[in-house]
Formats: sequence, C-alpha cells, structure tokens
Amino acid sequence: MKAREIATYMESLRDEEQRKVLMRFFKTGPGEYGEGDEFLGLKVPQTRMVVKAAASEISLEEVPELLMNRWHEVRLCGFLILVDKFEKLATKRLAEDTTAIRNRDEIVTLYLHFAEQANNWDLVDLSVHKILGHWLLLPTFLGGHGEAGLHTTYKRQVLDELAACPCLWKQRMSMVCTWKTTQQGDPSWCLRYAEKHLHHPHDLMHKAVGWMLREVGKRGNMELLRDFLRQHVHEMSRTTFRYAVERMSYRERQEIDIFTPDNHKER
Repeated sequence: MKAREIATYMESLRDEEQRKVLMRFFKTGPGEYGEGDEFLGLKVPQTRMVVKAAASEISLEEVPELLMNRWHEVRLCGFLILVDKFEKLATKRLAEDTTAIRNRDEIVTLYLHFAEQANNWDLVDLSVHKILGHWLLLPTFLGGHGEAGLHTTYKRQVLDELAACPCLWKQRMSMVCTWKTTQQGDPSWCLRYAEKHLHHPHDLMHKAVGWMLREVGKRGNMELLRDFLRQHVHEMSRTTFRYAVERMSYRERQEIDIFTPDNHKER
C-alpha cells in the first residue's frame, strides 16, 4: 500500500461540518497554538480504522509522505502507523532480539526526524509515549557504538535536546513520553522533565507537567509526588498544581496548596 492511496482515501472522507469544529477545538486561528493547521474533519476512530487496515501493508519508507501531508488527520495516521509498527517489535519476546532492536531504532530515528510534524497536542499525546517512551525502557543500539544496551545517558541526551528545543511540540514530547516509564515503575524520567519545564510559559506545558506528575501518584508513588510538590509548589503554575493533585484528598491538597486567595498568582 502506498502513502498516496491512504491520503486520497482519507480525503474522500472529508466532513465539512466536523472540520469547522476541529479547527476551533485545536486552536487554528491567527495567533493560536495551532495556527494554520488544516483538517479534513475526520474523528480519531475513523483514522484508527485506516491505520488498522494499512499498518501491516505500508512500508516504513512510505510513512514520511504521510507525516509531511498538509492534512492533520493524515499526519496522525502516519504517526499511529509508526506506533503500530513499534509496538509489534516491542513485545516481551522481541525485546532483546537484535533485528527487532535495529528496526525499533529505525522507527525512533524517523519519529525524531519528523517530530515537528506532530504540530498539535493530540499528535504528540497519541504517539510519543508509545514510541519514544517505550524506547526508553528497551535495549537500543543508538548511542552504543555497535553494542545494544539501555544506554541511559544517550537517551537522556535525546530527551534533553527535545526539552531545550524552542519548538513547543518537541518540548511536550519530552514530558509526555514519560507517561510510559512511569507506568512501568520508573518515575525518575517524569520528575526530571517536570522540573525542567516548571517555569515554561505555555499553558499546554503547564497541563502536560501536571498530568504527568498526577500519573506518578496514580501509579503508587503518592509520597514521591507529595515530596516533589512540597519542594516545587512555589515555582509551578496554578494549572500544573491543579492537574497534579487531582487524585489527592481535599486535606492533602490543602496541606500543600500555597495558592490561597491572598497569594494566588497565575504564573
């Protein structure tokens, strides 16, 4: 199957009314974070159906054409195809398989190369933890000079570069990819990048940081979350705090909360 066939089929499903809804929802107006993004008006389940039909038939070499497409949903399709291909190579049986490791590394390299094409929060959030986040937990040849291993220093360098990039979406990738590592019992990645992004000016990053911190508590590390919040509550935005404490009791929130009516300041 060719990328052009997929794009043509998706274009045939265009829904003008839904397109208008999505253009508003994803803030595509002048000066908004999704300015200039173009939609066909497809719902995510429709795109997932295309992915289900195409993922095993399309070669990895064809995917960049989808990622470079003008239409938001076609790019999402490309990213979800990468997710599908990566997950099939990341099963427990294939985790240490040399060929699978090389193929996973190829997908990660491709994902990072086209990262800026994930130019809205849904494109990031539906793909990054399942590709980049999962890769953090698996053996890789990247950064290993010919030998497979976890190569944590190299992986940290990759995420540090994303976090330091001026591109909002790459910054969000560095944060949201930690969802997977937290799920698998390693919250250290989340805490590292939450701390790096605490002073970020954009609301989308405030939400991402708070969301990922909440996952730390949700996955059984509530005391670790409490300690992080006590240490950093004076420097985080109200939004980040609100997202992070959603699963805490009212009393726990009050013990940590400095955002009282007298000193509250949205930062």
